[in-house]
Amino acid sequence: MPITQHWGWVSHLPEPIFPMQSWRASKLQLRSAGGNTCAENLFVIFNAHLDPGSSVELVGCFAVVSPISCAALGDCRPPPHFAHLEDRIEIAHFPETLDPHDPEQHAALITRLHPFDGILAMRERTPFKKETLTALPNLKLLLTTGTRNLALDTAYCAERGIPVAGTASRSSSGGVDSAAQHAWAVILALARHVARDDAALKRGEGLAGVTGRDVGRIAIMGFGMRVVAWSGNLTQETAELQAAACGLPRGSFRAITDKLQFFGQADVVSLHHVLSELSRGIVGRAELAAMRRTALLVNTSRGPLIDETALLETLNAGGVAGAALDVFDTEPLPRDSPWRTTAWGRDGRSEVLLTPHMGYGDEQIHGWYEEVAENLERWLDGTELKTRLN
Repeated sequence: MPITQHWGWVSHLPEPIFPMQSWRASKLQLRSAGGNTCAENLFVIFNAHLDPGSSVELVGCFAVVSPISCAALGDCRPPPHFAHLEDRIEIAHFPETLDPHDPEQHAALITRLHPFDGILAMRERTPFKKETLTALPNLKLLLTTGTRNLALDTAYCAERGIPVAGTASRSSSGGVDSAAQHAWAVILALARHVARDDAALKRGEGLAGVTGRDVGRIAIMGFGMRVVAWSGNLTQETAELQAAACGLPRGSFRAITDKLQFFGQADVVSLHHVLSELSRGIVGRAELAAMRRTALLVNTSRGPLIDETALLETLNAGGVAGAALDVFDTEPLPRDSPWRTTAWGRDGRSEVLLTPHMGYGDEQIHGWYEEVAENLERWLDGTELKTRLN
């Protein structure tokens, strides 16, 4: 419900002003001592004894104020961290992701978000480039999770005066990054066929058989495996610095400059790369074809890093032993997605282990939302945002 707030001044008035005139403006963003808010109707009352065109004496003003409207994107419904702001904001939750790369979905996205003052974005799921932002004239605040989000045009937001803020880097309990924990969980689960055998036992079937020599070797090597790494600008010296940062001796990480050679010699390929327009599809048909048929592919980073069409073809043909995927091109994963409907691990297909983007872990996502709620409150109060991105 709208609430009434009173101001003793406004920054400017329309001209000319006539006696006994009240000025009404629709949907203004006001800034008072209390911070940011939106007024549906602003009434300014002037001295009744002035002639047209004369100076104006402000008697008073009041505003009928509606709460700030925010759109929360993603399948994780905002937790109770926002409860104390219920009288100041209205949050609409949109669990289904619209892809602005598709013209029809882009139009639907603009229609969906057009009325909102603020957007709470979840990671890079929904890119906000200039062409999208220009179609959102009401947008005044853009919040995201994480310390960076290359899917947001922060420079254009700065031109528009729209603050963009993220959340501080955090680890789960014990100081171990939850994404690293999840990566190792799915590597071992895939190597030891945990999901397959669990499903077989629940169906009343016996075990599917003893795992192959290579898969067993990968599981054993989990505590002392040789680590090779590739990135477009990775050097051996950089790899040594990364090893030292982990408390490991020199030579623990070996940089490989040839990408196809890297994919061809790895038993397990685990992706840990920032998503941008440059890195989209960084793993394609050539890289997948270079992998050993006994190899495992793990992606706990971002779905679009891998060419999804090429990956589906490779897995349907049994091109690798298996893939563990925590991330997808479209999240949440549609019910009719081939990732859900294909009989993986049968008729020559590779085994596939799916998890619903849980690499950040419960502790991490709740911590992120706590920071997003704090930033939203700071903006409402007119104070500096934390983890500014522009």
